Amino acid sequence: MWWSRLARPTLHAWQDDDQPLRLVEQTVARDDPDPKALACYGLLARSWDDPTDPARRSEEMWLRFVEGRPVSAVTIAFLRWCATQACVRGKRAMLLVWDNASWHDSGIVRTWLRAHNRQVKQSGHGVRLLACALPVKSPWLNPIEPKWLHGKKRIIEPARLLPAHEVADRVCTAFACPHEPHLVAPATAPPKRKKTPITVASPAMAPIIHLSQSKKVA
Repeated sequence: MWWSRLARPTLHAWQDDDQPLRLVEQTVARDDPDPKALACYGLLARSWDDPTDPARRSEEMWLRFVEGRPVSAVTIAFLRWCATQACVRGKRAMLLVWDNASWHDSGIVRTWLRAHNRQVKQSGHGVRLLACALPVKSPWLNPIEPKWLHGKKRIIEPARLLPAHEVADRVCTAFACPHEPHLVAPATAPPKRKKTPITVASPAMAPIIHLSQSKKVA
């Protein structure tokens, strides 16, 4: 999920005729060190202490912001943190319902999930993570999407540009969750150039070219 510092959501609000409420379009200064948008991983954790009684369902948001872009390595760090949170709450398994983003469905993430679940099964300790991908282009099937929509309306500031840290603080306050340390995307090393060997031809390998002299015509 991306939290933009510039985008303005569509919303309705009560206002006075003398002091109308307007959303002022913001711009980012050239010397502004903060990014225009913040990446955030979120999980809507729902659990039922008694499956036969839906009223006893508990619900909370688990959020972790990212310094950089969401990639497979950051997804694994977030899943490892979620497994720890679920283990603290006495859970043995967690069903993950997410979309088909590249950082969700990559081979690295799927390989890590298999290895994690295998380790939990062999050791008998930990929380199994069962991933369930949503159909393509169907975000409305994910119950966390309405949460994101309402959250963007709750953190809006009409007349000034919010710094990145204040955006993160407001998001965590809107969802009543602690502001955890940000996950850090690994630095990508520049691609190494391959050294192409240069072959120097020896005199024995050099081609022999025979030149014939043309006869002079009188």
